[in-house]
Amino acid sequence: MSLVFTVVIPARLRSTRLPNKPLLAIAGKPMIQHVWEQARKSSAARVVIATDDASIVEACKAFGAEVLLTRADHESGTDRLAEVAAALDLPADAIVVNVQGDEPLIPPSIIDQVAANLAAHPEAGISTLGEPLESVEALFNPNVVKVVADCNGLALTFSRAPLPWARDALARDRQQLPAGVPYRRHIGMYAYRAGFLQDFVGWGPCWLEQTEALEQLRALWHGVRIHVADALEAPPVGVDTAEDLERVRRLLEA
Repeated sequence: MSLVFTVVIPARLRSTRLPNKPLLAIAGKPMIQHVWEQARKSSAARVVIATDDASIVEACKAFGAEVLLTRADHESGTDRLAEVAAALDLPADAIVVNVQGDEPLIPPSIIDQVAANLAAHPEAGISTLGEPLESVEALFNPNVVKVVADCNGLALTFSRAPLPWARDALARDRQQLPAGVPYRRHIGMYAYRAGFLQDFVGWGPCWLEQTEALEQLRALWHGVRIHVADALEAPPVGVDTAEDLERVRRLLEA
């Protein structure tokens, strides 16, 4: 029996670093359409775009997507997902995969992977992905989120800081990665159960989440386990800046 799950793509119009991001053109299509088309190549039974802006609703309808207009005051993408899960009347055990609206090159295989991982790990409330971190520049880059998991693949913590801190090695040399430390970069894709999403919203933000600006820390704060596996395919660059946008345009227009 195949796994049934729903993909939700949150898409906010007002990005601080790249205004109107979901509607920016890439190879003749708005970016959000590229994300939707990649998600449709996964095994998802349903792909829904969730947005806070009527102009995105109209753009999505024009290319045939299912789209919901959500509240504009959500503090995180997960809060927006919870509203969508309730609006779709999903049962508590339904699996929902959050695909970021700025990932026009997202591999469909890892959408399937994160959903399957959650189904296979009932002890976890969330599943997510990572990949080996291979440069010291990335280790010290606060925009690259680091994750450390236990021996069962369950996350211990996430941080924008270098984590774990290799005390002796980094005291000697910060120009190369410490040998023997399996540093991992977090990939911001998640699968949840619909019932958990309602709990998540009910808790509200915690100080740790707000300090690091990482919403997954809210779950860990409340004792919810997060399963982490290395992605089957390394996702190409997402679009956070104008430079990212030009890089993706070159890739898709080649």
